[in-house]
Amino acid sequence: MGKIRDSFKYAINGLKETLVFEKNFKLMLLFALIAVFLMFYFPTSRAEKAVIATAIFAVLTLELVNIVIERLLDFIQPQYDEQVRIIKDLMAAIVLLASLGAAVIGLIVFWPHVF
Repeated sequence: MGKIRDSFKYAINGLKETLVFEKNFKLMLLFALIAVFLMFYFPTSRAEKAVIATAIFAVLTLELVNIVIERLLDFIQPQYDEQVRIIKDLMAAIVLLASLGAAVIGLIVFWPHVF
């Protein structure tokens, strides 16, 4: 039981680290909270809520992966390196694509309720 408790403690420490130092994650979390508010404010179906929640968790998870890879690359190669830049740009593109997908899902679900 102690190992499980320690695992949760480490995960919470990681979330705290992210919330303190990562501005992009905080911004994404703000958009996620707005989406959660809207999905309960408007009469959305359970399926719509599930799709929105999946999109939210996908974007936040990918942003965390992006943060980890960026920090790892900065640790391994502190000086500027063109290959590191390309990897970071590719990770940013992954998060951007997921965010655009989540925005499209949000438009599909919320558009009929707003307009």
